[in-house]
Amino acid sequence: MTKNKYVLSWIEEMAALTQPDNIVWIDGSDAQAEALRAEACSTGEMTKLNQELLPNCYLHRTAVNDVARVEDRTFICTSKKEDAGSVNNWMDPKECYDTLSKLYRGSMKGRTMYIIPYSMGIVGSEFAKYGIELTDSIYVVLNMLIMTRVGTDVLDALGDSDNYIKCLHAKADIDESKRYIVHFPEDNTIWSVNSGYGGNVLLGKKCFALRIASYLGRKEGWFAEHMLILGVEYPDGKVKYISAAFPSACGKTNLAMLIPPEFYRKKGYKVWTVGDDIAWLRIGADGRLYAVNPENGFFGVAPGTNDKSNPNALETCKSDTIFTNVCHNLDDNTVWWEGLDDNPPHNALNWRGEPWDYKKYNKADKVGTSGAHPNSRFTAKATNCPCLSSEFDNPAGVPISAIVFGGRRAKTAPLVYQSRDWQHGTFVGSIMASETTAAAAGAVGVVRRDPMAMRPFTGYNMGDYFAHWLEMGKRIPNPPMIFNVNWFRTDDEGNFIWPGFGENLRVLLWILARCDGAVEAVKAPIGYLPKAEDINIEGLEDVTLDTVRELLSIDHENWLADVENIKEFYAFIGDRVPAELYEELALLEANLKA
Repeated sequence: MTKNKYVLSWIEEMAALTQPDNIVWIDGSDAQAEALRAEACSTGEMTKLNQELLPNCYLHRTAVNDVARVEDRTFICTSKKEDAGSVNNWMDPKECYDTLSKLYRGSMKGRTMYIIPYSMGIVGSEFAKYGIELTDSIYVVLNMLIMTRVGTDVLDALGDSDNYIKCLHAKADIDESKRYIVHFPEDNTIWSVNSGYGGNVLLGKKCFALRIASYLGRKEGWFAEHMLILGVEYPDGKVKYISAAFPSACGKTNLAMLIPPEFYRKKGYKVWTVGDDIAWLRIGADGRLYAVNPENGFFGVAPGTNDKSNPNALETCKSDTIFTNVCHNLDDNTVWWEGLDDNPPHNALNWRGEPWDYKKYNKADKVGTSGAHPNSRFTAKATNCPCLSSEFDNPAGVPISAIVFGGRRAKTAPLVYQSRDWQHGTFVGSIMASETTAAAAGAVGVVRRDPMAMRPFTGYNMGDYFAHWLEMGKRIPNPPMIFNVNWFRTDDEGNFIWPGFGENLRVLLWILARCDGAVEAVKAPIGYLPKAEDINIEGLEDVTLDTVRELLSIDHENWLADVENIKEFYAFIGDRVPAELYEELALLEANLKA
């Protein structure tokens, strides 16, 4: 498949270490993929679902001890510990290579090594970065065929270069005590062992497209961000693009695939999805920031996805999809998960593959009693998404008008506010936070700082990451405006005040109007707030102008308490937090006290 000496010598070295019985190159062809699906079904690795109701859909179960990303087993291995920073787990590269080599040695005996040449981004484009993943898992191969661009054209584009990411994955014994997901950013290398779960083994995703890519972006002058990309189409046909970062459980995918409320649909507004999870952003020839989604599919959380929350996602996964750890309805050989509908199957296997009694479901013990694991997934083709943007495959990307940050805050953050400038916007992103909910383990209402939603995904020191944002701001001639949103303000009884979901378009339209200079704003201690009457509430039954005023109100006491929390977080990040961000923090405190 290739004559690239760097690729061939590396594969030879890894094969000598892992000792597979067979080696198979993945060429991206439908025929090869179909043969692999058949093989996976014959061994029980996957189950073929009802082909009339769910064409080309399959079910897979991971090991019970292997159901999610494992932050405590994820490492950044840099030659200097301080370059990984306090937010990341660090290990000395030599020590890590030695430790993991022992786990890899002979791990593929009796198995096949699959070689997956893949591209993040359009092959041949300025944005594209290439990787080769070696794995002993057909499940990984079939997921990578959906999530990335796989094939011989990747090897053609790579040519004789050594500029690719070397990815090694072995299931080994799925031993959680010896599970490692490690990144060597200085070596363009990712190693994963003793896991078979998506986020730990689909190495093009968070490992490459965020941790390694963020390191490359800093070195090469671009961004790799944990951001959705969406386009808002106006009645006149003009489309404007937004990229947005949210921590988990804040409705990121739902926003990416937003369906405008009927009031706006009738006027001709539409929303188009470019990406639901990751954005790579570069400065274009016209001085604006352009974004691409480097992925080729969606790796979405199944529970809670339904006709109301995200009909576009539900439609996307009705064909050509791999479902992981969902409930298997034996009556019609389909799948089900909590939150899909109110009709749980009466004859089913749960995510563990055991007979499941829906009547014993206990919300306090979701993992133990649910049909689908709370982190169960669907891997679906982007091309099956009804609202996929026509610009999805544009190698130049889409021009970004606004960057939006957000979190889940019950009282502190208003519905929306705008930063004063890029430096202040970087500060706003750096202090992003969500409060824990009853669904999470531990105390309710605890603030977890998640800067730019990148806390688990930055491949180097977080302080240097902030500095990169500030540096990029000086280099972008026509930067996007930066905003913060909060769909999760609650009243005194704990009920959400803002209806959310499709109604969030009303806030996005104010944001884009600000980018156009078409609407004024009110100066506040934290930035610029909308005038309440400029958030269009026409057609909303339970939202009045007073409701909007409440959503935009600033509780100085809450914010001053937040300032103290930010100081603690900056201290935790360490001495590489840029002075400019401390200036912004001091200004915020002074404004609030004034």
